[in-house]
This record gives sequence, structure tokens and C-alpha cells, in this order.
Amino acid sequence: MNIKFRPAQLADVPAIAALLAGLFAIEQDFTPDTARQTAALKLMLPREDILLWVAEAQGAAGDDPQVVGFCSVQTVISTAEGGPAGLVEDVVVAEGWRGAGVGRRLLEGAEAWARRRGCSRLQLLADEDNGAALDFYRKLGWTRGNMRNWRKMLG
Repeated sequence: MNIKFRPAQLADVPAIAALLAGLFAIEQDFTPDTARQTAALKLMLPREDILLWVAEAQGAAGDDPQVVGFCSVQTVISTAEGGPAGLVEDVVVAEGWRGAGVGRRLLEGAEAWARRRGCSRLQLLADEDNGAALDFYRKLGWTRGNMRNWRKMLG
């Protein structure tokens, strides 16, 4: 099957929200809520400082293409770096497509986008219990920093 990587479109939002529901179901800190994920994606789509990057599998002749992977990157300003950095907010690949290079290619696209925007680094958060994801990031050259994630819910 042929896989195409491209920026997300409004029509992709339901498929992306479904992928995110699967991701959030295995993460300790989040709960799947399709309405919230849909609302967030719609807020992100028109922004030029955010990349919503999808992997779309082309099916057999006559079959509709299917979104099988998703990655998002938000531009932040790093005081430590003195300029823009990219925050990888989500990386998710449909279960049947894992191990086929989809995640790697999603992150390569994210990295290329961040470089074009002048970002000096990419950063991401990963669930400590998701060993497969942690191993995946290590294999791609990501290193664990010393900073810890803290959060305070505001509503």
C-alpha cells in the first residue's frame, strides 16, 4: 500500500480524533474525549505556527484513503534557546501500521517543518508507561532530558 504524508485538512479531523482516543486511552494523564479533541484540532488547523501532519494510506482501487498516523507540532519560544522551538504534542500511528516506518516518517516531516521555521530543537512528552514509544524515540535519536513535566488543571 502507498502512504502519503501531508498537512491535515478539516475532513481528517474525525479520523485524527479517533487516533487520539486510542492514544489517550493508554496514557495515565489524559482521558479520551472526542468532542474536546475535535474542538482542539479545529482551533489548530488554521494556525501557521502549528503543524498537523497525517499519514494517509491509499487503499485498493476504489477504496477511500485512510488516515493511519498523525503528528502535531506547536511552535513555542524558548528563552533557553533564544528563539523558536517545536513542541511535539501528539504522535500516534494506527495499531495495524506500527512498525512500518509511519511514525518515523511523521517525525521526519515534523523535523523538516521545524527546521524551516528556524526551530533550534524539538521536544515532546511521552507517557512513562509506554515503553514501546520510549524505545521508538530513543531509536530515532531523541534523548531524555532532566526536566520533569508538572501541570495544574485550571478548569
